[in-house]
Amino acid sequence: MEIDKAIRESDDRRLKTKYENAIYVIQRALALYSIEEVAFSFNGGKDSTVLLHLLRAGYFLYKGEQSCSEEGLNEFPIRTIYFESPSAFPEINSFTYDTASTYGLQMDIIRLDFKSGLEALLKSKPIRAIFLGVRIGDPTAVGQEQFSPSSPGWPPFMRVNPILDWSYRDVWAFLLKCKVQYCSLYDHGYTSIGSIYDTTPNALLSNDNSSSGRETFRPAYLLSDGRLERAGRAKRISPVRGSSAVSNGPDNVGSHKNSMLTASAIAVGDEILFGTFGDQLGPTLCRKLHSIGWSVLQTTVVRNEVDSVAEEVERQKSVNDMVFIYGGVGPLHSDVTLSGVAKAFGVRLAPDEEFEEYLRHLIGDQCTGDRNEMAQLPEGITELLHHEKLPVPLIKCQNVIVLTATNVTELDEQWECLNQLSGSSSLLSMLEPYVSKYLTTQLSDVETAHPLAKLCLEFPDLYIGCYRKSRYGSLMISFKGKDQVRIQSAMEALFRKFHPGAFSEAK
Repeated sequence: MEIDKAIRESDDRRLKTKYENAIYVIQRALALYSIEEVAFSFNGGKDSTVLLHLLRAGYFLYKGEQSCSEEGLNEFPIRTIYFESPSAFPEINSFTYDTASTYGLQMDIIRLDFKSGLEALLKSKPIRAIFLGVRIGDPTAVGQEQFSPSSPGWPPFMRVNPILDWSYRDVWAFLLKCKVQYCSLYDHGYTSIGSIYDTTPNALLSNDNSSSGRETFRPAYLLSDGRLERAGRAKRISPVRGSSAVSNGPDNVGSHKNSMLTASAIAVGDEILFGTFGDQLGPTLCRKLHSIGWSVLQTTVVRNEVDSVAEEVERQKSVNDMVFIYGGVGPLHSDVTLSGVAKAFGVRLAPDEEFEEYLRHLIGDQCTGDRNEMAQLPEGITELLHHEKLPVPLIKCQNVIVLTATNVTELDEQWECLNQLSGSSSLLSMLEPYVSKYLTTQLSDVETAHPLAKLCLEFPDLYIGCYRKSRYGSLMISFKGKDQVRIQSAMEALFRKFHPGAFSEAK
């Protein structure tokens, strides 16, 4: 079989692993269902083209155990479903019918909508499972596994997804390595094809040919960042409660130069909760946020547990402009932070080929294998924050920033990079910084309690706090705010409530 031979001769270990996993899923399905009970949904796109040839190879290898010759595959026996639509590109229709002729596909042409067409087909045919070219990152992929029953309200059948964990890079690596035909639109800048009404060439592949007056595009396989595969598809924008991009995130915060922006910090670590060591990053992060005028509403420590992380992130992201989370990032079993973030947003982890390349450069061949867990990021909401001083980009999921720092020095470096990135992208809006003043006194807590409570009511715009560094040490009174004049007024008001010399200013 030419497909199997091409992959076996490839030196792309990742592609080989993806291929073997997909073939296993196909052979598993063929063992569970008879050939009359399975079907293949083909739409002429790149993903279903990959699946077609995987099915050809999988069927050949499966039947090979029964002494099936390669010549016996001239007629592809798996029933093929094609939903023909008046809004489809002519090139898609032409490619589909040419492919059906080339490989002897048994085509069921359906001209109804997808749901109605399936209902009619399943009533007339004994189909129990349908092979689909769904990949993680597709809008319909959320919640699906390699074998997933159809959704409630749909006709009952098993969805079989052999390429669910394939990336954009994997798809093109397969098509180019196997030298199979694909729809010609992909050679003209189309990277994700829907209908003629919502699909255009991907602008990221545009050639600079303004002098000729005619815009041309490079082939789809030259798109460097597979996460931007759908950049040529029309987007429907709908406000989402709690989303930083809609309410108060980086797109808007620059207009609130003098307003209050809030953040919270989440530390993930059983070691902190066990008291094995203290959290040094939280206080440092609070000071840094105050230095750019942000208010920190809460710092929390949660267990190395997906649900614990997800619950806290979900709670904090809806009430803060930005949430910082650190700890629990890496390859260990206890590193569940990204899984928790994904669950908080109701998405799944998906392979990110760009992030994987950074990891590959950092840790070399230890990054190989069918699933690099560290390169799986929350799908559809992840932005990589690049900086030349960072060996690996930081991860931003809407209004949640995942810090990889494990000590104060690393946090200092990442914070500096974030500040520099903010200068060009308003990632962290620079507000009026907080000013701090401190007083010390030998007065007792009882003597100062009531006057300080009244002072807080007189100056509600200031943070007025009290603490002692030791049980019998001086009482420290802190004043924090953005208006130095107001802080000075509050201090003078406190002086008037006591005898002269009761307080002294601390440096």
